Amino acid sequence: MPLPRLPLNALRAFETTVRLGSMSAAAAELGVTHGAVSRHIRELEAQLGLPLLLRLPKSVTPTPAGSQLAVNLGQAFELMHQGVARLAPGPLTLSCSATIAMNWLIPRLRTFKRDNPAIEVRLNINYGAVDFVRDEVSLAIRSSTYRAPEDVIVRPLLHEDIGPICHPDYADRLELHKPEDLTRARILGTATRTDAWSEWLAVIGRSDLNLQVHESYEHHYLLIQAASYGLGIAIAPRILVADEIERGHLVAPLGFVPGTRELNLWIAPHVRSREDVRRLSGWIQDEMARHATAGTGAAAETAYAQ
Repeated sequence: MPLPRLPLNALRAFETTVRLGSMSAAAAELGVTHGAVSRHIRELEAQLGLPLLLRLPKSVTPTPAGSQLAVNLGQAFELMHQGVARLAPGPLTLSCSATIAMNWLIPRLRTFKRDNPAIEVRLNINYGAVDFVRDEVSLAIRSSTYRAPEDVIVRPLLHEDIGPICHPDYADRLELHKPEDLTRARILGTATRTDAWSEWLAVIGRSDLNLQVHESYEHHYLLIQAASYGLGIAIAPRILVADEIERGHLVAPLGFVPGTRELNLWIAPHVRSREDVRRLSGWIQDEMARHATAGTGAAAETAYAQ
């Protein structure tokens, strides 16, 4: 007996609803109305002859049968995406945080474009978890604080050096020469790395110092900009401030020390064999290696000696 024709629109609506836990969220992702999603799922339940969702007041949850179907559909749609990506490769999408994009990648990207004019690179601004298939991401730069998805190729980039940074006039005015001097400073922090100061103090063996954050910024790039305009002193990885130190907009009065985090490059497994992926990943690794060995001035390179 032949199988009935698969209702792909209904299957997609159902899988998206279960994955997002909401018909409204599924409708937004798929670009259709809530009513269309609801209708697709009712028709799918009628065709299969069993309930797939439990409708709750403000959400939905799959039945046991619906949960199993959603898992199988998710795997099937991922395989479809991978198959299309292999046959019809499009532009490369590189995912990284806004701070890495603004302070490190974009200032250097012109050299890659100059040497590889036929390769189009798009940016996906994100620093957390990533779904390489659904988000159509080819490569991602991520901190070692995040675990790579299964089967993703991981390439180490560099070990972060961290240190306090501020405007040169601010460092001179407060005479910042040793960790104890920071008790006179206005301490800046960021919501994306709340343990930055405690991590640095632990690394230099001065956890006894009580440095309280006076002002916190939502994003790292806002924190760095605030420090560059003399609003206080912040902890930052050297890779994110090296260019500003070179230009004299920032100084690292106590130098940099190795932190506890690393930067890694994640490569989607279904595009690993593409030549443009190999070129971009190789360029990123080379640029990071060059940055790791390049000097950024005596003040930046001389770590505080206990």
